Amino acid sequence: MWTYIVRRTLYNIPVFLSIIFVVMLALRVNDPVSAQLGKNASQEQIDLLTQEYGLDEHFVVQYGRFMGKLFTLNFDERSWDQGFPVGEMIINAIPPSMAVTIPTLTITATIAICVGLVSAFFRGRTIDRSLMFIAVIGMSISVLVYIIIGQYWGAYLPSTQVDGWPFEISVDASAGSSAWFFFHPANWVSFCMLPVMINVTVALGYDTRFYRAVMVEESQRDYIRTARAKGASTKRVMFVHMLKNAMIPIITRIMISLPFVITGSILIEVYFGIPGMGRTLINAINAKDFPVIQTFTALFAALFIASNILTDVLYALADPRVRLS
Repeated sequence: MWTYIVRRTLYNIPVFLSIIFVVMLALRVNDPVSAQLGKNASQEQIDLLTQEYGLDEHFVVQYGRFMGKLFTLNFDERSWDQGFPVGEMIINAIPPSMAVTIPTLTITATIAICVGLVSAFFRGRTIDRSLMFIAVIGMSISVLVYIIIGQYWGAYLPSTQVDGWPFEISVDASAGSSAWFFFHPANWVSFCMLPVMINVTVALGYDTRFYRAVMVEESQRDYIRTARAKGASTKRVMFVHMLKNAMIPIITRIMISLPFVITGSILIEVYFGIPGMGRTLINAINAKDFPVIQTFTALFAALFIASNILTDVLYALADPRVRLS
């Protein structure tokens, strides 16, 4: 297994290097110096800031210097916009994202798998059609619509009518001084519970249909008919035989979403003012903050590569027929 992991990691190093190369090259199409100084800046000011940012060096030199810092885990380069070290910004942005994404992924996967099992068992009946109708309606509406409805009907309007309403429209500028601010129960309910509910509502439609298709396919296998013919109970057939043999697509679906535990949900974080990874990255893009964008992109790429490798390892652990070679 470890040989396989090392080999896959080595295979993905060129992919990782190429992603960083393309991103850095694309960023330099824009001129962050002129954008920051304005059109009335003198040539001397432009030259000084260009030299300070290291943009006067050849692109290959900039790329090599950044990759050197990356592979030595040196994240002390400061943000051009905020002035803080990029490593400190990452440490402060990950917990707020996790406060939203971990409950979202856990709740969504649990409900969607259970609903998929129920729909597969009652396939073609009223309960199956009703659940799938709700799922299609849920996934057909844009997440922006859910955000607007949730902020107005779930936070703003009730707060004007009920004293002490727990949900807030967005995070206050003075809140969240600590990276773990959102893990306090009262703060989580106020600032994260409504975004989690919106995220779950949006994701349930997609996940429910996926898991239902997986369970329907599994329910037509010969081993299911054999188990029922031997007198196995419905509960045992669904939660022991069917669920266990459907673990490969379930693992795939969950592992695809796993990197978002760190990267966060961009729209939710932006509209609710949650200072997570997604919102920090959007602010950096708007400010043409190259150090932050490059480092965050490298982190996201590494997470997705690691997720793919871990998915293959979990395949082998879940299904003895899978061999890592």
